Amino acid sequence: MPTFDSIKAGLRLPILSAPMFIVSGPDLVIAQCKAGVIGSFPSLNARPPEALDEWLTRIETETADYAKANPGKKVGPFAVNLIVNRANKRLQHDTDVVVRHKVPIVITSLSAPTEIVPLVHAYGGLVFHDVVKVRHAEKALEAGVDGIIAVCNGAGGHAGTLNPLALVNELRRFHKGPLVLSGAITNGSGVLAAQAMGCDLAYIGTRFIATRESSAKEGYKQMICESHAGEIVYTPLFSGVPGSYLAGSLRRAGLDPDNLPLIETQGLYRSRDDRPKTWTDIWGAGQGVGNIDDVPSMADLVDRKSTRLNSSHVS
Repeated sequence: MPTFDSIKAGLRLPILSAPMFIVSGPDLVIAQCKAGVIGSFPSLNARPPEALDEWLTRIETETADYAKANPGKKVGPFAVNLIVNRANKRLQHDTDVVVRHKVPIVITSLSAPTEIVPLVHAYGGLVFHDVVKVRHAEKALEAGVDGIIAVCNGAGGHAGTLNPLALVNELRRFHKGPLVLSGAITNGSGVLAAQAMGCDLAYIGTRFIATRESSAKEGYKQMICESHAGEIVYTPLFSGVPGSYLAGSLRRAGLDPDNLPLIETQGLYRSRDDRPKTWTDIWGAGQGVGNIDDVPSMADLVDRKSTRLNSSHVS
């Protein structure tokens, strides 16, 4: 297995794609790897559970064949996200599949991955952990993770509330290893800013929702292109954990984004079936949406980022 330094050196751009529920599938991951960045997906996206083995086999085969056929091109590795939580009934199954396939990078979320780290390290893989607070990073490092992903204010999904400058500076006081930054990064200047702050990679999600290969609905992609930062609503209403969502998707569900209850009060919905489904109907996105206005292929998107990386107007 390659080291983090060799992985980083082998990328076309220093980008780790964020694993997005519903959105990230084999088509997107393969396109990301072929474009020279790290592709990723949540294991829970593969349904039923038996599909995870099929997904990994396809990703491994197609990226390896592409690399063999294009020896002069940089092909990124891939990562799988495991949700470390008692509520995740698939964790043991998915971990076993990930270990069997020797997935190069495992991204863990929620609880510290104490039991997962030694399993991944045994075959030479790397473990990166999502954090929104310093204490979360400390616990993850105690568990032996290789890298930290700082999920800051402005990120999509279950984002944190800390300013990236504040969180990164505090993390760098005690963590000298791989550090990835998440939060409204959509272009080359954002990637450069992450590097200038002392981060190794940029963690990008929202920009990749609006690509041809993503599994997002066409209406979702279009709403990404039509929205701006002020239309991102941060609320715990839908999943119980604060998350960032597109105001337009709330309106489509019959809700007023400017007048949401703090919790799901009795009578808000007639029944559980009547409740809009988080991620499927209520769409997640980060504050970087205002810089997105098209739906290119992953190859075209990375091409233009790569050729204009030193420009402050990279799109």
